[in-house]
Amino acid sequence: MEKNPTEKLVIPHPELSEEEEPPSQSTYIDEASLLDEYLKSRIDRDKTLISERSLAFMQTYFPEATIKDWNNWHWQIRNSARSIEQLARFIRLSDNEVKPFETKSQSLPLRISPYYISLLDQDNPEQALRKSVVPVFDEFLVHDGENSDPLSEEHDSPVPNIVHRYPDRVLFLVTGFCSTYCRYCTRTRMVAKDKCHIGIKSWEAGLNYIEQHPEVRDVLVSGGDPLTMPDLHVEYLLSRLRSIPHVEIIRIGTKVPAVLPQRITRPLVNMLKKYHPLYMSIHFTHADEITPEVKEACEKLANAGIPLGSQTVLLKNVNDEVEVMKKLMHELLKIRVRPYYLYQCDPVVGSGHFRTTIEKGLEIIRGLRGHTSGYAVPTYVVDAPGGGGKIPLLPEYFVGREDGYALLKNYEDKIFRYPDFTQ
Repeated sequence: MEKNPTEKLVIPHPELSEEEEPPSQSTYIDEASLLDEYLKSRIDRDKTLISERSLAFMQTYFPEATIKDWNNWHWQIRNSARSIEQLARFIRLSDNEVKPFETKSQSLPLRISPYYISLLDQDNPEQALRKSVVPVFDEFLVHDGENSDPLSEEHDSPVPNIVHRYPDRVLFLVTGFCSTYCRYCTRTRMVAKDKCHIGIKSWEAGLNYIEQHPEVRDVLVSGGDPLTMPDLHVEYLLSRLRSIPHVEIIRIGTKVPAVLPQRITRPLVNMLKKYHPLYMSIHFTHADEITPEVKEACEKLANAGIPLGSQTVLLKNVNDEVEVMKKLMHELLKIRVRPYYLYQCDPVVGSGHFRTTIEKGLEIIRGLRGHTSGYAVPTYVVDAPGGGGKIPLLPEYFVGREDGYALLKNYEDKIFRYPDFTQ
């Protein structure tokens, strides 16, 4: 049956609760722009690709779903695995993985998007991606030095949701919700408590604090994951921050492009690029995350002029080998994401099975520096427990002095002399 060409297009307005709806004084979205973005979103959904692996997984486990459903990020969140019972539908749990009948509680909330589950090996509990998101009994073991707030963020929080540790920048925690929870999350205390968005009313104290502190030139928006919020909420937040004269740059910390690439829609990207200079730090763990869908999502963001950097946590038996880390760094550069930080795993409660020694991190940096492109070498840091901030670590390349010359060791462990004296 053909459509009537004069039939009026009905624009679906988002359903938001009173608690979450942006204040009425916000007037940046009018009917014309809403229509434009709706039409773009329809086109965008038609063009969004789905890999053969995702398609096979969808047809097996969600036979009633369509490709349109699969590429809808709201559908992905609604159909996420949120319990061990649900997860057991998709993978065969090993003895060390938490099974439904063996525990009544979890140290972290469980949530894995269908897309990300499709990347997991159903039979191999040692697969890197599976180890990073599937709970195991080791999470219930507490080791010396572990803490629910290992970085003492609450100590450096002058008002709710703001962490002001460094002189000219603040961390703004705008939600406690993630589309997929990492088992080594440093903010266990937050995501375990706030399993939904905290609402924009709770941002006011933080926004007022930033407005009242002109030394703050850089705001890192994080959580939880800010890109799990509706476009209207993200835009309201960015518009408020951009209206503060002394805020020079805004950064978004997210794992969404890696675990929920369907979220990176054309309307979202078109909105984000209105608030330049805007940067994005994306949490990547392993090269297996670099799929056609992730490549497309990152290209959309990069094409919008958003500089992309990666943040990777060093994890035992997940990515703690030189060649594994090198492959991840190379794959990131190919999708226009610049390796930024390699973090030593924070000593959050129950993370002992994930943590390597610092020597292992230095070994990886030594195996990258000089052996591959400089762009592929991240900065290795320890976020010092107790609120000391990020401390960069490097192998010992400066080995001493001799007769006014600096003795330097290169990537091949050869010693060279540099004339380090003045006339």
